Amino acid sequence: MSQARPLAFAAAGLSRDFGTVRVVDEVSFVVPAGTVAALIGPAAAGKSTVLRMLLGQLRPTSGTASVGGPGSGVRRGRQPVGAMLTPRGLHPARTVRAQLRVFAAAAGVPDERADELLTLTRLEPVAGERISMLPPGAQTRLALAVALLGDPPLLVLDEPLSGLDLAESAWLFEFLQGHARRGGTVLLTSRTLSTVLPVADELIVLDRGKVTYQGSPARLRRSHPDRLLVKASSPIALATTLAAQGFTDAVMRPDGRLAVAEASLAQLESAAALARVQLTEITPEHIHPDQVLATLTRPAPTPYPAPAAYGMPR
Repeated sequence: MSQARPLAFAAAGLSRDFGTVRVVDEVSFVVPAGTVAALIGPAAAGKSTVLRMLLGQLRPTSGTASVGGPGSGVRRGRQPVGAMLTPRGLHPARTVRAQLRVFAAAAGVPDERADELLTLTRLEPVAGERISMLPPGAQTRLALAVALLGDPPLLVLDEPLSGLDLAESAWLFEFLQGHARRGGTVLLTSRTLSTVLPVADELIVLDRGKVTYQGSPARLRRSHPDRLLVKASSPIALATTLAAQGFTDAVMRPDGRLAVAEASLAQLESAAALARVQLTEITPEHIHPDQVLATLTRPAPTPYPAPAAYGMPR
């Protein structure tokens, strides 16, 4: 029997109140070492608050958060953590190189390491530019470079895809997967499921401060599969024959069509021939990942409109 991997991040009954509002509610999850985990949810789901409690920047109202092993609190000594939070904490008047060297000095890291990271994050061409002049994607990559200064095995990245174009995202995915293969662990956040599927090994979905799913992308996909929508002369006979062949996930839609999962077109036609059922229409139904996310979350409540000002408009 293989030995279970140690835990890099863990939360147990984690809750946080701001006044009378509970922003994070009894959140529990684990992230094994050597994986890329994504904490996903819409705005105001509580993602950033969870990260800040893991990092020790916010004290939980109840529950525990641990980094680098079980227990409460962040164990920075044994497992260094690199963090990229929102806002990014970059000085708009500094140049890219100066900003990175300021953080390097604070961390006791030589300037050579800062220069290495300029190359790694592809910021060398803009190293002399002021941060205020950078596009959002370059600012995100600079914040990532800051997080990597100490070469930490554990990375906590809040919205790391913010502002990145497709090429930059592909580079980031390759880097994070390589980091995990080398034994590192990543916990990142995203508002969409589709953007993190190429990189995430584990998904943790948050909805208004509560975990609604934790597990692999494959397991989530199996519970929300693509389907073939079938119009047939006898949908019940077709469903019965499919079930006898092991295709038990067939659902009758209100419009009379049979929605069949996991069966190929050839398997469907073979079952129809065996059941002596005529197929009149077959339409593929692809379930977009963010449609799956929508079934696990609810839109944020609409705030009450601000009261109208008294008096004449100015």
